[in-house]
Amino acid sequence: MASSSQLFSSTSRHQGLGIAILRIITGIVITAHGYQKLFTFGIAGVQGAFTQMGAPMPTITGPLVACVEFFGGIALIVGFLTRLVAVGFVVDMLGAMLLVHLANGFFLPKEYEFVLLLFAASLALVFGGSGSLSVDSVIARNANSSSR
Repeated sequence: MASSSQLFSSTSRHQGLGIAILRIITGIVITAHGYQKLFTFGIAGVQGAFTQMGAPMPTITGPLVACVEFFGGIALIVGFLTRLVAVGFVVDMLGAMLLVHLANGFFLPKEYEFVLLLFAASLALVFGGSGSLSVDSVIARNANSSSR
């Protein structure tokens, strides 16, 4: 049985693992959406869908969102430029929520609960960073050791 200190506190190792799980799963989900936009629907299909949904400047925002989701999702999986990528996802999910999903109510399949969850996960990564199990962490350790 876990002691009360184990139940109510966490080590930096556990926090790093928790952030890595959040970052990797969020990255996988968003990469899959970007992949679908780029390779299933294609740029023309994404532009058409964004036009139909009333997104601003759909010929620009459609391909931009597709690329941010696909390439940014991959970056998130490995933990590279995590905070910057997560800011992009915060904007992406906020746009999806306000322009497409909010008017449909809370529950899936067309509503905003899933987008809200991705928004919150991305926002948590903006504040929490990539964690210790990431490329960002390796870069930071190398920068710190070379500046000594």
